[in-house]
Amino acid sequence: MPQPDLTLTPAGPAVAPRYRTRSATASPSPSPHHDHDRPKAAPANPYLRLFTLPGTRAFTAGNLIARLPMGMFGVSAVIMIAAAYDSYALAGAVTATGMAAGAVTAPWIARLVDRYGQARIAVPATAYAVLGHLVLLLCVHQRAPLWALFATTALTATAPNTGGMSRARWAHLLKGDQDALHTANSFEQAADELCFMLGPVVAAVLCSTLFPEAGTLTAAVLFLGGVLVFAAQRSTEPPIAPRTTAGSPLRVPGMGALMAVFLATGAVFGSMEVVTLAYVDGPVAGPVLALQAAGSCAAGLLYGRARRTARLRTCLAAMAVLMTLPLLAASTGSLLALAGGLLVAGMATAPTMVTGMGLVQRLTPASQLNEGMTLAVTALLGGIAAGSATGGWAADHAPFPAFGFLIPLTAATLALTLCAATGVGRRAPA
Repeated sequence: MPQPDLTLTPAGPAVAPRYRTRSATASPSPSPHHDHDRPKAAPANPYLRLFTLPGTRAFTAGNLIARLPMGMFGVSAVIMIAAAYDSYALAGAVTATGMAAGAVTAPWIARLVDRYGQARIAVPATAYAVLGHLVLLLCVHQRAPLWALFATTALTATAPNTGGMSRARWAHLLKGDQDALHTANSFEQAADELCFMLGPVVAAVLCSTLFPEAGTLTAAVLFLGGVLVFAAQRSTEPPIAPRTTAGSPLRVPGMGALMAVFLATGAVFGSMEVVTLAYVDGPVAGPVLALQAAGSCAAGLLYGRARRTARLRTCLAAMAVLMTLPLLAASTGSLLALAGGLLVAGMATAPTMVTGMGLVQRLTPASQLNEGMTLAVTALLGGIAAGSATGGWAADHAPFPAFGFLIPLTAATLALTLCAATGVGRRAPA
């Protein structure tokens, strides 16, 4: 049996032992039978390298299944309620109530995930949220009183931040490798865009071809099943870190300013969706709007291959500039030009979100990582709600057709101004 030979070097003992064989002087003859013993070269593609880590494919698959319903529940609820009560205003109010409730409870759910672990909290929280969606479905099917719809939609607010939990796993697995973590965050952002691009389409097809409740029912099954698969991957779950600080991550220097930037950025997304739907106003509105998500998805994947991460201020400046394209395209009255403008404008979204979420990861203590990322999502949702309301008002009171597209441009400029004025990200720890 060969014996290890630990040799000393100027830096100390060698880490890897060298083995002597019985014929140390003999030159080993090459043999094809030993090719399988040679270490395999790492894939050149940075995304493929991510999934060479054990367990990453399984938790990613489960998380994607769980994340797709996030783009399905809202559209499914609107179609289901509107079909039963013949009121889109009621449907919008009920879904807005669920979103508002989720914005309040999400940071608390994330705090529990940080304290007790992903599997221990995410599974019961998801089961409770799915139960709320099913109760809402039954209430709508039975034409329950309106107050019952608002009460039951609040039960869905325990849904955990599946994207944040996935990003937390990558942060744990790739700790110390900022380039790989940048690629992982880019992948996650592209996955977000893909799910929110496909989710509404899948929901609309199910509700229109089967029955109005089909979208909600399918989304509930996918959500619970995906979280169960994700939570079962215990080998990649981040360990519970000891709490090193008390209170909210908002107390960390720079986090408050960063949340303000996220709030303004969310207003870009919310207003752009509403003003585009109002401007196009037809069956092609959905596909035209989806081009923005497609541009973001493609840009996110390209950004993940970059060796360096841009500053948040640079990304926001690019977003502010590109938001002029939909405005100019809408001014021409050409739907084709607007589609192209949205596609290019969307390319600033993913790099901005990847860079912003990277800052959240670096600023937030490890013991509060899920809570910090969920606060960022909550700020985005608040901005989306404010942007939707402002965009709706602009669409109704527009002095000229393209007026509404001034709102996302203004919101992007505000986000850039806040970032530059506060200096957020310049002194973030590496």
